[in-house]
Amino acid sequence: MDYSGVMFTHMAIHHPKAEHLDDVLASMDRVNAAAAGRPGLIAMKAWREIDGGRVVALATWDSREAWQAAAAEVFAVVANDPFDVWESEKIDVMYLHAD
Repeated sequence: MDYSGVMFTHMAIHHPKAEHLDDVLASMDRVNAAAAGRPGLIAMKAWREIDGGRVVALATWDSREAWQAAAAEVFAVVANDPFDVWESEKIDVMYLHAD
């Protein structure tokens, strides 16, 4: 099935070390600011787990193509952030589509 042209969500589950939670959230804020106003962006927000330490970044776009067109420039703002130091586990990334 061709998933181009359908609503697309990029989800990243972060596992910040407690002492780096603010660093991870600040990094997410920089990504959100870089994405603001991009064509096709519907919503982008960081969500904190209520009963745990994970933080989930959700970005919903009107299409995968819109996300692909913006991704390199948007994520360039955090390219040098030391996630290997800040995170206790590898960041889980998922790409989701809705028909």
